[in-house]
Amino acid sequence: QRNWIGRSEGAEVDFETTESHNKIRVFTTRPDTLFGATYLVVAPEHRLVDELTTNAQREAVAQYRRDVSAKSDLERTDLAKTKTGVFTGGYAVNPVNGQPIPIWIADYVLATYGTGAIMAVPAHDERDHAFALQFSLPIVEVVKPPQPVEGCFSGEGISINSGCLTGLPTSEAKQRIIEWLEENGLGESKIQYKLRDWLFSRQRYWGEPFPILWKEGEHSPPDELDLPLLPPDLDDFKPSPEGLAPLTKAKEWLHLPSGHIRETNTMPQWAGSCWYYLRFCDPKCATAPLSPEAEKYWMSGGVDLYIGGAEHAVLHLLYARFWHKVLFDIGVVTSPEPFKKLVNQGLILGEDNQKMSKSIGNVVNPDDIVSEYGADAVRLFEMFLGPLEQMKPWSSQGVEGLYRFLGRVWRLVAEEDQSGTWVANAKLADIPAAEPLLRRLHETIKKVGDDLEKLQFNTAIAQMMILVNDLTREEQRPRAVVETLVLLLSPFAPHLAEELWERLGKTEPLAYVPWPVAEAKYLERSEVEIIIQVNGKVRGRVLAPVAAAKEEIEAAARAEASVVPWLADKEVVKVVFVPKKLVSFVVK
Repeated sequence: QRNWIGRSEGAEVDFETTESHNKIRVFTTRPDTLFGATYLVVAPEHRLVDELTTNAQREAVAQYRRDVSAKSDLERTDLAKTKTGVFTGGYAVNPVNGQPIPIWIADYVLATYGTGAIMAVPAHDERDHAFALQFSLPIVEVVKPPQPVEGCFSGEGISINSGCLTGLPTSEAKQRIIEWLEENGLGESKIQYKLRDWLFSRQRYWGEPFPILWKEGEHSPPDELDLPLLPPDLDDFKPSPEGLAPLTKAKEWLHLPSGHIRETNTMPQWAGSCWYYLRFCDPKCATAPLSPEAEKYWMSGGVDLYIGGAEHAVLHLLYARFWHKVLFDIGVVTSPEPFKKLVNQGLILGEDNQKMSKSIGNVVNPDDIVSEYGADAVRLFEMFLGPLEQMKPWSSQGVEGLYRFLGRVWRLVAEEDQSGTWVANAKLADIPAAEPLLRRLHETIKKVGDDLEKLQFNTAIAQMMILVNDLTREEQRPRAVVETLVLLLSPFAPHLAEELWERLGKTEPLAYVPWPVAEAKYLERSEVEIIIQVNGKVRGRVLAPVAAAKEEIEAAARAEASVVPWLADKEVVKVVFVPKKLVSFVVK
């Protein structure tokens, strides 16, 4: 959050352009590095771009600006991506040494932060360094690090190649150059924030009306008994014929007998989403957002887990904290923070590995996928794609694979008779499970339970697939094992699981059934499966006692029938042994 608010101390510096004599003002946290500024970068949206661009570069600049318009701020400032930019053809003068330096536009500079322009010091800034290398721009070292480093050095040190600053440590050099800039009218000390003003009013119907009354240019709150203020019923939600907000058309609601007029702006969607979690605790409370009793019961310490996409959670989390802290200050809530833990889920990309965008044409309509495969298959596939926090590409073929997996689960319980009716599967039996299957079941209970707690859904699903494979191979399937599988699957595929639960003769909804507990005795193995490789390729497997010595396992591996032909008439030059996992023979 501190980084999002982004308080930065530094200076604003004026660079005069060589042709138009406009001034480009830049903000920098390292004014001590001014002598190392070898080019300027302005945001593609900067107001001076058209004036700075020469005729020879005009088409290239225009095309680049069109390309950038489709990107989000998060994409533009991603440190990991390859830097892009275009030379405007224009030059500015470095105010400390009079050197002309080229002016570029690049998407990693945002018009909404600082002045929308930066001085680039590629020897001492990672992004500038990458950009300079990409476009073969000069790199001038002006800060000597305490210890030699390779590449870019962005820390503090001693100024070098910097005129009157040479020999000064960074802190003193900063102060000295700011004083010089102010004395010469070329800049000034500045504190900057990344956080922008929050425009809170909307000129539309949908949204909470502001409980504000106007009379003779003065505003006042309504009587508390008139709260909550609800929007009026309207059949037409468009602006008025004069272009005013839709609420101006509700004349009876708008004009009060007292002569007051209601505010016609509404709040944005943030207003409700910043505190809805509190209202969930007590949705029918008519006298307050929630009662003290409900707040104490549900909100002790805050919401346990908050999951949101990176772009959304940055703003929403920040705004929700604003809202919650105000409610804390006035005594509505008892915790100063709303959430105990935040997890940012990764973006699902298009099948072309790009962010889904209407302009690109790679958007997947979830309604179409759900209508073809069902909601459970889509849910399951999204969880199976990979770790929750990672970005991953969509795959329509992948959905089909998870759809087939759910079909296999269904057929463990039901099968079609000759008339095409689904009936109980004949292989389902009230019999005890053999020990190998019990071990697999309790491994699955443990794995799925642990992975759910860690939000590692993809590996939990993979473990259930292993259990389904084992059950499918059974001539008779123990009913108790199948029932537990359905229970484990229910958080991932709730619709299918509930239907199967009923077909298994259960009447209590799955949500009220206790979660299964793994029995420790089935998690302790007396034997382990050892993979056998010959020259890096798997040639066999062998079961060995957990406590078996290396020599015993190697002997068993050599004697394994599927391995013998690969060792015959060969010289074993090396044996790699990984306890409880692997024996690898290197032969020639």
